[in-house]
Parts: sequence; C-alpha cells; structure tokens
Amino acid sequence: MTVATKHSGLGRGFGELFQRTDFDDDERPDGDPADDVAVVEPVGSTLQLISVDKIRPNAHQPRKTFGEDELNELSESIRVVGVLQPVVVTPTDDGYELVMGERRWRAASKAGLATIPAIVRTTASEDMLRDALLENLHRVQLNPLEEAAAYEQMLNDFGCTQDELSERIQRSRSQIANTIRLLKLSAGVQKRLLEGDITAGHARCLLAIEDPNVQLDTANRVVDEGLSVRATEELVRQRLDDTTDVKPHRRKKPGRDTVAAKLGEQLSERYRTQVKVRRRNGKGAITFPFDGDEELERLIDILSN
Repeated sequence: MTVATKHSGLGRGFGELFQRTDFDDDERPDGDPADDVAVVEPVGSTLQLISVDKIRPNAHQPRKTFGEDELNELSESIRVVGVLQPVVVTPTDDGYELVMGERRWRAASKAGLATIPAIVRTTASEDMLRDALLENLHRVQLNPLEEAAAYEQMLNDFGCTQDELSERIQRSRSQIANTIRLLKLSAGVQKRLLEGDITAGHARCLLAIEDPNVQLDTANRVVDEGLSVRATEELVRQRLDDTTDVKPHRRKKPGRDTVAAKLGEQLSERYRTQVKVRRRNGKGAITFPFDGDEELERLIDILSN
C-alpha cells in the first residue's frame, strides 16, 4: 500500500501556502515546501503561532452563540489532528482581534491548546489575501486532508466561488467536493490520513461507515493488514453487512429514479452536501443534510440568494 509522506509542523494545510515565519532558515525542517517551491507571499499577511489568550473575538461577529455539542466535537478533533484551518486576525494594541474562525479559536481553547496558527493580516485586503492563497494552492504539495481543509476554508472563509477555485487549481467541482468530504471522517481516521497511514482512496471507502468507532476500527485493520483500496472496499461492505439489521418481509423497492438521482448529483455538487431528491406520483422531497449550525447557516445563506 503506497502512502504519503508523514507531515508535521505549524499550520498544516493552509500553513503551507505561506512563507513560514515561525523559525529561522537554519531551523527549517527537512522537506518543508519552502525549500523547493516558490510560494507567493501574501503581501501584508503572515502566518504565526499566537497565544490563544492574546486573541479576542470580533465585536461585530453576528454569531453570538455556539452549540456545545458542536464545539465539543471540533475540540476533540483538534486534540487528535490539530488545527487544519488557521484563524485570521488583525493586530490590536494589546493583542489580536479575530476576523475569521471564532469557532475554531473557541474549540482550540477548549482543547487546551496554548497557541493556535493564525494568519495575521496587517495591510492586505481580503481579496489580495485570497488571490495569493489561490495562487499557492497549485504550487505546494498537500496531504489529502490538508487539501480538503484548504479548499473548505477558501470557500467558507474567503468567499471564493466553486467555479473560481476549480479554474485556479485545475480540478473539477466534483473532485473538489469529493476531497472536502474527507473532513467528515472521524478524528481518529483523519489522523491516520494526515500521517500518511492510509491514502485518500482508502479514506473515501471508509466514509460509507457512519459509526465513528467502527470506522476507526476498520481503518486500523486496513493499516495492520496493508490492504489495498479494492480490498478496503470489500472490507467496508462486510462491515456494513455485519452492522445492518436484517428485517424479514421487506417490500421490494421501486426501480431507481435516474432523473431524480441525476438532479441530486447536480445539487450535491452545487451545494457541497449530499442532496437527495425523491419523487413519486408527482410528489416528493429534496433533502439537504448538514453537520452543525455553521453548515446550516451556509446552506441557508446560499438558498436565500
């Protein structure tokens, strides 16, 4: 089983899109992208590790409450994987003020982190910073999970459209959507992917398992036995059969509605979530699933416009 090189350091994912500011040249670890790739420095912005206590929330942040379950889940992920998407701050007289990423900042504090990777924006406009980061996305080599985190942050935090992201990084919208889905993996499996123990192909197979404990147990078996992606697909099918209750006398399902399925795929690509379209006898429903309040707000904003 071929896997990626293990990776560590400040600001995984988005951190690699910056010239690093956390160490001197003679301290640079082997394999850092700055050694062999020309990364465009976003003028007026730097990436730094900042004390969590020196950051204060933005007084103009419209969202004032954060669900406890949502924060606990993100906090646990940060404890296991780390902060994949740095917050964005501006300097103040006594520290820094958040521009983007209050939920990540709160979750990092809850996880007990002393510092958090942050993009410190001084003179750069949001458009300048976004353009520089887009330029760097196709210049650096990212782990699939880091890549997913970078794509999601470009779309959610920096207002980049799917079309713009697709054009700049030369990837289809469906490829981008499938990469972002890797962020739905349980924290333990994300860690396996981030450290290069499994590939993106293995990870996509594991997404079919909803139970996080079963998902992680399956991932551990994939690593222990050195399974290929095809063997992983078969293992996942077996695990799903083992965890599915067999109900007798089930009615035969109607034939697949290919038109509804096609519409569901188009909507899924457009809204970056697994949209289901169901119809029967001239009636039906369109379902937009979401993970947490932030995802719900994103969907409401898109649908409102």
